[in-house]
Amino acid sequence: MDLDGGNRRVFNRLGGSSAASPDSSKNQKVCYHWRAGKCSRFPCPFLHRELPHPSGPAAATSNGSGAPKRFADDSGFSGPALRRGPNFNNNHNNSWGRMGANKVVRKTEKVCNYWVQGNCSYGDKCRFLHSWSLGECFTLLNHLDGHQKVVTGIALPAGMDKLYTGSKDETVRAWDTNTGQCMGVINLGGEVGCMISEGPWLFVGIPNVVKAWNTQTNQELSLSGPVGQVYTMVVGNDLLFAGTQDGTILAWKFNAVTNNFEPAASLKGHTLAVVSLVVGANRLYSGSMDHSIKAWSLETLQCLQTLTEHTSVVMSLLCWEQFLLSCSLDQTIKVWVATESGNLEVTYTHKEEHGLLNLRGMPDSESKPVLMCSCNDNSVRLYDLPSFSEKGKIFAKQEIRAIEVGPGGLFFTGDGTGFIVWKWAEAVPKP
Repeated sequence: MDLDGGNRRVFNRLGGSSAASPDSSKNQKVCYHWRAGKCSRFPCPFLHRELPHPSGPAAATSNGSGAPKRFADDSGFSGPALRRGPNFNNNHNNSWGRMGANKVVRKTEKVCNYWVQGNCSYGDKCRFLHSWSLGECFTLLNHLDGHQKVVTGIALPAGMDKLYTGSKDETVRAWDTNTGQCMGVINLGGEVGCMISEGPWLFVGIPNVVKAWNTQTNQELSLSGPVGQVYTMVVGNDLLFAGTQDGTILAWKFNAVTNNFEPAASLKGHTLAVVSLVVGANRLYSGSMDHSIKAWSLETLQCLQTLTEHTSVVMSLLCWEQFLLSCSLDQTIKVWVATESGNLEVTYTHKEEHGLLNLRGMPDSESKPVLMCSCNDNSVRLYDLPSFSEKGKIFAKQEIRAIEVGPGGLFFTGDGTGFIVWKWAEAVPKP
């Protein structure tokens, strides 16, 4: 991320006088160079401040009758860690991206480089961020260091007071959730491509194998079969699925008699690596480096449909209510819904300025659905659904590859410097 401090003197000016600039409408434009932190004109005929938010009906739409739907179950989202979601139906939600179009968090969205180094002399008067986040609805609780490379997986096995992180530094670390202390390090001899937990089991994807640990009995298993890196995993219909570098999706089923995971299926169809998986509506969805999404029946494990609307790698998939959300390096998030024929089609496309890496969803402190999406500009955007009104941003020094949801309003982000614990702020009671 560009941590351009740019701590130039901020002059308290609102543009030239009417005498200097007869065109009064010109003075209502925000200086492009000031926004970029490099305006050298004094006096400048343009505004050196952001325009105020619009008022009236347009600004009030976010509180109108089209308010975001509350979750149908615990979260309404489905993903590698939150995979249980309601079935798709044919009810198109026409409010995607329409509510709160003007509700945008407005501030100079650059972290002050001098603040990062601990020596910014402007303090509160600095117009660059002295914070790793932008928004008042969540707070940073802790930053835990230890990994030497980017964190690619975060998992919280059920019924435990430990959190596990995996990294490209070829290690898995166990953390005490009460103290934040690292309890142990496992050296795997290969980069961790992904990590999930299901019940007491912790699954870690590395090149050519999936490692499985029972965190209650300490049983360790190695599931062979993958060719190349294992990039993504998900559990559905009592099967463990893994997306691999050669484009194959492998499935294992646990055998209680042998106390082992046995190969159950091999799903072929993608021409390049499978990098994202999600389960919802009795289907398995897979995203690939071949730019496509495939829908598979969980009962027959046959491919039902191939979606080709993305133009780059499909990095992450998420199920919310009757919708499938997908994000890609093509800088878009697409929202899919089932037609009467049962096939999926795009009902809304949200565009970003950067490639997208990961999607996660969770309820905020008011139980309203929030979408978190990490971008390859070292940030995470938070959006209200279904309006896609911006709720806040999280910044990092490196790409945030892992996002995980925890209990009690906690969520976690992992980048190349470690991982951060965040918490939703308590909702303010309404009078």
